Amino acid sequence: MLISTRGRYAIRVIIDLAQNSNGEYIPMKDVAKRQEISLKYLEKILPILTKNKIIEGVHGKGGGYKLAKNIKKYKVIDILKLTEGDLAPVACLKKGSAKCKRKAECKTIHMWNKFYDIINKFFGSITIDDLVNNGKNFDIYTNLQQII
Repeated sequence: MLISTRGRYAIRVIIDLAQNSNGEYIPMKDVAKRQEISLKYLEKILPILTKNKIIEGVHGKGGGYKLAKNIKKYKVIDILKLTEGDLAPVACLKKGSAKCKRKAECKTIHMWNKFYDIINKFFGSITIDDLVNNGKNFDIYTNLQQII
């Protein structure tokens, strides 16, 4: 499993909007500059976040983007699923994949299922608020031990 730049940048954009929020819309060129991400690349990510009501956007003078809800309500897993699709570690676990003819005798399927479950629970336990606060309210290692 490899998280693409699209997923990583989407999380960075949301964190940036959270850290620089003053209730006003923030021009995306400002976010792009602070995050050192090309505006052209962000223009591919923003529609996904806007369409799914993660952020709100307004065009024109005074326009920009802001978060659609409180940062405690954003789970990292939700953002990654929007930008990455399925986080399955192997093709046979991806939603909509063809049934594997070897599944019944597969000696590794339980391992992959457990790993997939850990991925989902781990990223599902982290909010943007946790990341904005540098994990001060969240101990990744303790949380991972509880998940496993």
